[in-house]
Amino acid sequence: MVKKVLGIAIGITVIIAIAAAVLTIPNSEITQKTNEKIGLVINTPSQSTSLQQLDQVFTDASTTGIGRSNVYLFWNIIEPQRGEFDWRQSDIMMGLNEKNNLKVTLFFSIINGETLGPFPNWIGKPSINAIGEDRLVDALDAILSRYHIIDSVIIAGETESQFRYYEQNIPVYKEFFTGVYDKIKEKHPDVKFGNSFALHHTINKDLTNIVKELAIGDFVAFSYFPVDSLNDIVKSPQETKDDLNQIFEIIPDKKIALFEISWSTSDFVGGSEESQSDFMQQLFEFYSKNESNIEFMTWYRQYDRPENTCVLAQENIGDEKISVGGGSGLGSSEYVIERLNHYICHAGLVDVNGNQKPGWNEFKNQVEMIN
Repeated sequence: MVKKVLGIAIGITVIIAIAAAVLTIPNSEITQKTNEKIGLVINTPSQSTSLQQLDQVFTDASTTGIGRSNVYLFWNIIEPQRGEFDWRQSDIMMGLNEKNNLKVTLFFSIINGETLGPFPNWIGKPSINAIGEDRLVDALDAILSRYHIIDSVIIAGETESQFRYYEQNIPVYKEFFTGVYDKIKEKHPDVKFGNSFALHHTINKDLTNIVKELAIGDFVAFSYFPVDSLNDIVKSPQETKDDLNQIFEIIPDKKIALFEISWSTSDFVGGSEESQSDFMQQLFEFYSKNESNIEFMTWYRQYDRPENTCVLAQENIGDEKISVGGGSGLGSSEYVIERLNHYICHAGLVDVNGNQKPGWNEFKNQVEMIN
């Protein structure tokens, strides 16, 4: 969830307060059993943090028994000039993942819901067929060659929102994706690639045809909020299983991934700590039943954020802006954004004051049971 532009997390945009390298932090021996298929989006409760604080957040997350996390990289930030990469932020995040024995699912934003990109200035604002396969392959090759802990890559998130009104562009994207996929597989055959879709948008707006058309790559990934088009929680924890089971009706013959799965505790949108914990139980029951068909499952996310800081009408990513749409058909109305803010800012397992919710222990218990 970008943070959240349409259900794609922009993830952890951190201002590092000290100029130290991750490798200067002593490694501790991690003997706890972990599960590489179970992940947690690791974030801090505020935008600004020190490296030591961020290190502690990763250490706390690793105590749950997870074996992966999501990292969100944006092309305009990591390659501001063609062929010249800025690894400063990504080295810190990847270093902390590696230190804690975590595999990484990389989200590299080519499609970000209703928005393309953001792209570096040297690319401009291209259409899908003008992005350039070789330019993307070169960027991904540089990233994957540097960070060997990346085993899964998603280049399109909330993909259904991009093509909802432009289905004529689906063949163009399929050709682009396939070209990039084939070239990257030659260089990095063990890395798996896919696109991600918001299951709740797909169901609410009957967009299953788009998902089926774009079920390409090694897996098909989904984000999921139990919400209606206004971002209010309208499902009981038990009813969510019906939604999750629809994934296998839509995608019957390919592995799926649960890229960003969440339940908010905000009563403003109908959530609670009890219902979050109950949903956790239902989610892991679904996972256990279908584990052989699931590539990975990642909870969104570790920490809450302060009210009204999670979604803006436009998100700044480097020197680019991404507009929020949400696939709701209501655009960026204040009403919808207000609810999305409440939902996302309270989707964590730990509140902004560091207090663990019941969902934190439930998550740990569920991971322990399947490890």
